[in-house]
Amino acid sequence: MDSPVPPHPSEPRPRRRDRHGRGMRGPVAPPQVPLSASRAENFRDLVQDSVERLERRWPQLADVDFVVLDVPGTQEETVPLGQAVSAEKGRPAQIVVYRRPVEIRTKNRDERALLVHEVVVEQVAELLGLAPESVDPRYGQE
Repeated sequence: MDSPVPPHPSEPRPRRRDRHGRGMRGPVAPPQVPLSASRAENFRDLVQDSVERLERRWPQLADVDFVVLDVPGTQEETVPLGQAVSAEKGRPAQIVVYRRPVEIRTKNRDERALLVHEVVVEQVAELLGLAPESVDPRYGQE
């Protein structure tokens, strides 16, 4: 007796449509819309805005690398929000801002922008050997 169901092919066929036959899903928003930017991209933009704000006052920051990492690599009692690494032979100075610890401590974009700027100012002050208030006179007032 023949079975009405054809045998399954040994290799899967590429899917042309989703299971409801409507076609493959596309992006929710076009790339020009802020909704399409990821949280990491938005965070990098906040750091970049803060750096640009400080570079106008401190042109020597153009030689410093600003890096955004998700989490710190070391296990410490307190989780750092940022880190300043002095320049060494063949490597420029570097300021690292840790995204996840900052995001966890803030509730919305405005708070996050303020905290990111404070972290960047504190790390620049540490790198330059100055007080944060001398790096940015508005430090701690916002």
